[in-house]
Amino acid sequence: MHTLSPSAQKIQNLLNSLGYSYTVVEQAESTRTAQEAADRAGCELGQIVKSLIFKGKESGKPILVLASGPNRVNEKRIGEFAGEAIVKPDADFVRAVTGFVIGGVPPIGHAEKMETYLDEDFLQYPTIWAAAGTPNAIFELKTSDLQAMTDGKVVSIK
Repeated sequence: MHTLSPSAQKIQNLLNSLGYSYTVVEQAESTRTAQEAADRAGCELGQIVKSLIFKGKESGKPILVLASGPNRVNEKRIGEFAGEAIVKPDADFVRAVTGFVIGGVPPIGHAEKMETYLDEDFLQYPTIWAAAGTPNAIFELKTSDLQAMTDGKVVSIK
């Protein structure tokens, strides 16, 4: 087994500490986009978890939306769930609140706890794949475990 980069190892350690036996896999090629991740994982695009960070327009609080690969987030709908309009933050904000770079943001292990919304489209798949801290690290997990790990509210994000 090869050594993981520090960010990917952080996610592997967190998974282990939470009692999950999932394995972080670092690829030679990029998994930055949902399509690249699906290609590397050998799964459907819909099984890819996009961890998208938004910011409350008034509060400035971070909001995590876990979106299925092909889906676009309806920001107005998420704003209704969050109780305020949401905006797309810059890369520095994402790095500050998650501890990870865009393209490698995992659904867990963030620097700050944040309100989380989980795409209901994941419920059609027994397993899904999520980023693991770097733009080329991913891990497969049971869909039900993603909800348990993140305490995310299952909603229609489209």
